[in-house]
Amino acid sequence: MSRRRCHPGASGLSRPSGFTLLEVLVALVIVGTALGAGLRAVGSLTSNSAGLRASMMATWSAENRLVQIRLGREFPEVGKRNFPCAQGDLNLICEEEVLTSPNPQLRRIEVSVYEAERPEQRIVKLVQLVLRPSRI
Repeated sequence: MSRRRCHPGASGLSRPSGFTLLEVLVALVIVGTALGAGLRAVGSLTSNSAGLRASMMATWSAENRLVQIRLGREFPEVGKRNFPCAQGDLNLICEEEVLTSPNPQLRRIEVSVYEAERPEQRIVKLVQLVLRPSRI
């Protein structure tokens, strides 16, 4: 018995190498889906990063005011006031509310921080008790 070798071009005996159009299309769909998911993930990370940055800057603004009160040994009057408290490139508004406490020697101070462009959405709120300075 003799064996025949398949020559390229022999009819029906050899299979051409390479990918079919269907295989290429399936691969393109898979790659496109993966790229789309990757872009959504990057967009989500970017959005979260901006929110975390704004939260950090707002916390710094509120802490700055509370430290200013402590270092100045202030005992603020009861009431509410707003003032600008920009931090970095963020235009922020701080709202300071001073409340009485059951102990007349203490005042409760709440500092809320809002973005100036969206004053209805609070970014952060910090609360601190302040002791009346002693008279020496």
